Amino acid sequence: MRLGILINDVQTEKAVYTTTNLALEAVRRGHEVWYIGVEDFGYDPTERVTMHARAVPKKAEPKDLEELMGLLRGDEARQERMWVDGLDVLMLRNDPAADADHPWKQTVGLLFGQLAARQGVIVVNDPQGLSKALNKLYFQLFPEELRPRTLITRDGKEIRAFVEELGGDAVLKPLQGSGGRNVFAIRDGDLSNLNQIVEAIAREGYIVVQEFLAEAAEKGDMRLFLMNGRPLVVGGKYCAYRRVSESGDLRSNITAGGKIRRAKITDVHLEIAELVRPKLIQDGMFLVGLDIVGDKLVEVNVFSPGGVGGAMMLEKVNFAAAVLEALERKVSWRSRYQGSFANVELATI
Repeated sequence: MRLGILINDVQTEKAVYTTTNLALEAVRRGHEVWYIGVEDFGYDPTERVTMHARAVPKKAEPKDLEELMGLLRGDEARQERMWVDGLDVLMLRNDPAADADHPWKQTVGLLFGQLAARQGVIVVNDPQGLSKALNKLYFQLFPEELRPRTLITRDGKEIRAFVEELGGDAVLKPLQGSGGRNVFAIRDGDLSNLNQIVEAIAREGYIVVQEFLAEAAEKGDMRLFLMNGRPLVVGGKYCAYRRVSESGDLRSNITAGGKIRRAKITDVHLEIAELVRPKLIQDGMFLVGLDIVGDKLVEVNVFSPGGVGGAMMLEKVNFAAAVLEALERKVSWRSRYQGSFANVELATI
């Protein structure tokens, strides 16, 4: 299998990333793995998509994640200009929020991903589906009973009234963004800094105001991975973990200093997964991370969801192998039933 992985920039990739875990597993299984940055695509006069891609040197056998990244970044890395339709699978693993300072980069993966799918490449997650999820409004399309009460606006008076209606406890964050950036909590009716918080977030656009879930501060949140619309399970163990803040910071994101712990999956979590499954299948979301607090879904991560490596470490299970096996099956299906399935169907079949 020839696997292409779109990332923001190979020089900013880290060994701990889910992407690196998937790439290492693919190399170990004998697949060709090509990294493509968001600046590396082209559209040829023959109407074919090109890309400047890099891979580990031929016959290289990286022993771990650090060595893999070193080989990809080094001068000995294979660097080629190639046709995107020479790939079997293209994984869109770039994070648009990381390119907030360069808005033109944020949609590159979606646009060229759509062209690649038209040229017969299996693209996951489906770029048409991802185009609907460029901001947190996508989250509002999931069943209401799963979501915290939410207001989205730029009007400070509306925000103040809603926070007061919630009893003075709320979370405010930008409509677009990730990694816990500009996430604020209002507690115990203390609205003294509300205007400054609103002004800070409003510089980035619309503001999401959600009811405060006390359990998030006490126990953190849980990330549960879904693959092909269902919980990712290997040997009876779920690809999941809890994230807790040991500093009292509301944000349990790993990038904000959160720590990971083993997660206990309950019927409540499985019911949430079942309720979101139809929408994820409809949108061709192959690999997704659900963030859950108590019995509420707080985020659906479809752009480069991270943490598979952490779950592998905690559960002592190779979840990356299960993801690669699923991709191998998709390539087999496409070969067997050429042209019978649209990309959005292949993405979650």
